[in-house]
Amino acid sequence: LLARLLGERQLPSLLIAPTTPHGRRVSQYWAEHPGLPTLKAYDRPVEEWKAELFNDTPASLTTTLGAIAATGSLILWPTREEPRLMSLVPPVHFALLKASEIRDNFYQVQQEYAWAQGMPTNALLVSGPSKTADIEQVLAYGAHGPKDLVVLILEDQ
Repeated sequence: LLARLLGERQLPSLLIAPTTPHGRRVSQYWAEHPGLPTLKAYDRPVEEWKAELFNDTPASLTTTLGAIAATGSLILWPTREEPRLMSLVPPVHFALLKASEIRDNFYQVQQEYAWAQGMPTNALLVSGPSKTADIEQVLAYGAHGPKDLVVLILEDQ
């Protein structure tokens, strides 16, 4: 599905986190299916490839910690392997969400992860693509993040 969506959107490359389980799986699938868009690995400090990341990286793939059904929000939990820039910089963000990790509300998430004992340093709630109407009250997408957010829901076996 991911390969098909990249093709339909005519995206020439996809940024992945190669050391994560989904990054390894995508790399393996790509190796077995030549002709797919180029994979880019987020495997070095941003200072070494900042221009390429910001100017020539059309799409990325990240995981989610889960989602909140009441608000339709994804919970992103950036890590060293999958930093926040992966979901913020490319114009298209593909987010993997396990169906079993969808919770009813934010309170349930806080309880399950014991956030009262210590909040994570960088948990993010994303309820859609970036947008603003600050300029002349005209709605614009992609102002402070991706213009297109695609959620891929993975069913548990």
